[in-house]
Amino acid sequence: MGSPLLVAATIPSTPDLGTAEGKCRSNESGPSFLVDVEGLKDRSGKLKLEIYPANDADFLEDDNVLISAGKTFRRVEQPVPASGAARLCVRVPSAGRYAVSVLHDRDGNRTFNWRVDGIGFAGNPGLGWRKPAASDASATARPGPTQIRIVMNYRRGLGMRPIR
Repeated sequence: MGSPLLVAATIPSTPDLGTAEGKCRSNESGPSFLVDVEGLKDRSGKLKLEIYPANDADFLEDDNVLISAGKTFRRVEQPVPASGAARLCVRVPSAGRYAVSVLHDRDGNRTFNWRVDGIGFAGNPGLGWRKPAASDASATARPGPTQIRIVMNYRRGLGMRPIR
């Protein structure tokens, strides 16, 4: 049997990986994150919420690699609401610690472009030009829904910062 990395190389990438597992049910009562997204630059595009294992090796790793290796990966996408609060819900496999990211995909191309898009993480770490440590971008899910707040960061000067 091939290594997980070789197997992952043969799996075609798809933006739907992890979405069925991540979709919250109506009145979700299981382990999940209810994410309030704050500091949006505008109301264009989509929000993409992703869940990763809370370690540096797996944090922001390719979804194909994680799923092929049997590791946690969940994704939820939705259009940015035209007005009001932006809230996303994502199910997790069990209570525990997970790294959490939100992408404001302003141009709708499903990839992060640091010149255009915004990004935020659980714990709201300062960003600069590097991704944060998984421990700084993680939250602990309880057995039921766990509410967290993520502040978006956009390119400003020599780094990524919240809009003030």
